[in-house]
Amino acid sequence: MVPLRIFLADDHEIVRFGLRNLLESQFGWSVVGEAADGKNAVEQVLLLEPDVTLLDIGMPGMNGLEAAREIVGQGSRTKIIILSIHESEEVIRQVLDSGARGYLLKSDAMRDLIAAVDAVRSNKTFFTHKIAQAVLDRHLKRMNDNAKHRPTLVRKKHASS
Repeated sequence: MVPLRIFLADDHEIVRFGLRNLLESQFGWSVVGEAADGKNAVEQVLLLEPDVTLLDIGMPGMNGLEAAREIVGQGSRTKIIILSIHESEEVIRQVLDSGARGYLLKSDAMRDLIAAVDAVRSNKTFFTHKIAQAVLDRHLKRMNDNAKHRPTLVRKKHASS
C-alpha cells in the first residue's frame, strides 16, 4: 500500500490531536504537518504537498474556505476536505465553490473521517449524509422550479367524465 501523507488545520489543538490519532491509526497514513490558522496552513501545504488536507472552516485570520481557494489557486494537487459544524445551504455552496473535494461535519467525523479521506484519496468526493441530502434536495428544488417555467411540448390529458 502506498503511504498517505495528510495535513491538518484546525485552531483547536485538542481537535488536531484527536484527528491525528484517528488518522494515524490507519496503516501507512501519517500526518506530515499541522496548522492553527489558514495562512499558516496555506504556506505549509504548498511546501509539504500532502496527499490530503483537512481544513477547519472556522480558523482565525484566513478561514478554511479562503485557504482552500488559495491552495487550489496555487496549483496544489492536495485533495481538500473541509471540516465544519455548519450545514447551511450557503456554507455548502461556498465549500463546493472553494475547490474542496469533501465536506465533513465535525459531528460525523468519528464515523466518517476514514471513509472521507479514502474517498478523496481515490479522486472521489465525499459529503456526510446530511450534506449530501441537502445538496440533492437543493438540486431537485432548482430542477422543479425550472420545470415550472419551461414550456412543454405535450399537454397533459385531462380525464373527462
